[in-house]
Amino acid sequence: MSTLKNKVQLIGNVGQEPTITNLESGKKVARLSLATNENYKNSNGEKQTDTNWHTIVAWGKTAEIIEKYVAKGKEIAIEGKLTSRSYETKEGEKRYVTEVVANEIVLLGNAQ
Repeated sequence: MSTLKNKVQLIGNVGQEPTITNLESGKKVARLSLATNENYKNSNGEKQTDTNWHTIVAWGKTAEIIEKYVAKGKEIAIEGKLTSRSYETKEGEKRYVTEVVANEIVLLGNAQ
């Protein structure tokens, strides 16, 4: 069970074109938003959809796969870990961000 301490698995659709950054060290980093949908019926029996958005970050080979094959609307599965960090804006405000750092990606369906 020690390998399950911080593990995230998501299947969803890419919300916008991934952003690829080439760092000075030669490494690549990819950032994208992923929408996951949960369908249920409300008390009146009407179908409802609840959409959650996740920020995904990938490094190295995973970022290269995203650069080549992933586009807006594409259905993908990712596995990674949840991370939190903070940063300061130009105005000096402290902001907090929670992201999923992906270490594996599976390309699923066609673009929607």
